[in-house]
Amino acid sequence: MGVIVQVIATFILSYSSLVMGLTFAWPSSTFLIFTSENTTLNRPMTDGETALLGSLSSIGALVGNPIASVLLNTIGRKYCGILTASIGVISWLMISFSNQVEVILAALFIYGISSSVFLVIPVFITEFCQESIRGTMAACSVTFFGLGMLVSNLLGGCLEYHTLTYVSLSMSVFGVAMFLFLKESPVYLMTKGRKQEAIKSIAFYRNEKPNSKEVLQELEKIRRILNPDIEGTLKHYELPEKQKLNSNLESTTPEKVGFFKFIKKSRSTRRAMYTILTVLTAAILQGLNVVLVYAKPLFHDVVSEEVISSTLCSILLAATTVVSGIIAGYLTDLVGRRNLLIYASFGAGICCAVIGFQIHLNWGPKWLIAILIYLYSAAYTLGAGTIPFVLLSEVFLPEVKSYMSMLALEWTWLCNFLVLYVFNSLTSAMGLGGIFFIFSVACFLTAVYSIYFVPETKGLTVDVIQLQFLKSGIRRSDIEI
Repeated sequence: MGVIVQVIATFILSYSSLVMGLTFAWPSSTFLIFTSENTTLNRPMTDGETALLGSLSSIGALVGNPIASVLLNTIGRKYCGILTASIGVISWLMISFSNQVEVILAALFIYGISSSVFLVIPVFITEFCQESIRGTMAACSVTFFGLGMLVSNLLGGCLEYHTLTYVSLSMSVFGVAMFLFLKESPVYLMTKGRKQEAIKSIAFYRNEKPNSKEVLQELEKIRRILNPDIEGTLKHYELPEKQKLNSNLESTTPEKVGFFKFIKKSRSTRRAMYTILTVLTAAILQGLNVVLVYAKPLFHDVVSEEVISSTLCSILLAATTVVSGIIAGYLTDLVGRRNLLIYASFGAGICCAVIGFQIHLNWGPKWLIAILIYLYSAAYTLGAGTIPFVLLSEVFLPEVKSYMSMLALEWTWLCNFLVLYVFNSLTSAMGLGGIFFIFSVACFLTAVYSIYFVPETKGLTVDVIQLQFLKSGIRRSDIEI
């Protein structure tokens, strides 16, 4: 029963990712409406404004993430989630009751601030889920994001503009209300010295009595994670057996240090950060976010409306992303993070290269491009679209987890903004074929980097994962617990 409670709690949290995906895909549904002479706004959008339509949310996220990282450690995971999700409600209120271009753009910027909930969700989930399902549950936020994009395309294809905005507003309000049914993260409560509340939280998420053996074992595990000695543990594995026994007797709890001193002292944390930033950058450069945001106009350009409508193509793309996300969540704990990232990135690279040649040479039927884009979407979601975010939620110690996650997501949103903003200009200069060749190179480089630098984290606790970044010469079997 404990697993069921954790899954339900994960779905409640991930629902906010669904609303986020719906909002981020909303420009795809409204792009043609906002640029037409018969627009629902007070005037048609200019080229510069349509570029901002798809990218302003990323700039808002750059503002929201630092705020959320501070709030995570001050008011807690639960109430930080409620606050950030509530900002999204304000954004949809602005969209629903205004037709001014400037207000719409401002609302999307504000929603970008709300999207810092994407920082809150994986941190929260990995702090109450047990290791056996942690990877799958952490992947849910990405899967629900794709589901939100699917919902956005479905609703955009069958609802009138104003009805769509009211439905989206209602979904945002529902997401805020769902947070109220959750208990605070036990890890956060322990960092604040609220032991009894932490015990109740663990009992809630494990569906056990507070004084049960399982709850007390989980409490002890949290206490150990909050007081690690990673560098000392590495030296411990390198000592002869007799010295190991002596070091166990002499070990003491390490002193608490500030954030910057912690980073300076912890080589494993710095290496983990370098790896995370690299794979997140690679994920953005693989390009699917661009394809998803501009799906409808993109399909309108490359696939004839006589063959298949751009709206249906967009819906099928979002559906492919959702199904692939569900499969990725399952495979993450089955075959491991590293293998999935390597093989999926290689597959996505092949798809992008073939798409580029098809656009340039027209060697196949028009509908083939749509099929190849779906295959590319599936491969991307199985690998770079999911695994970097699972790793981000796993590799950092609680003392610095919120701040390091914030820095990583700040970089991700910045890259996302730049790629989205220059997409239209690059397409005009190079053509869509050239863009997909760039995506292909990024995919292949991701696979190569992952082979040499990305460790496997499947089934490991965070203190053991940190050892993986320190290595060298330590076998996984030596440090497994």
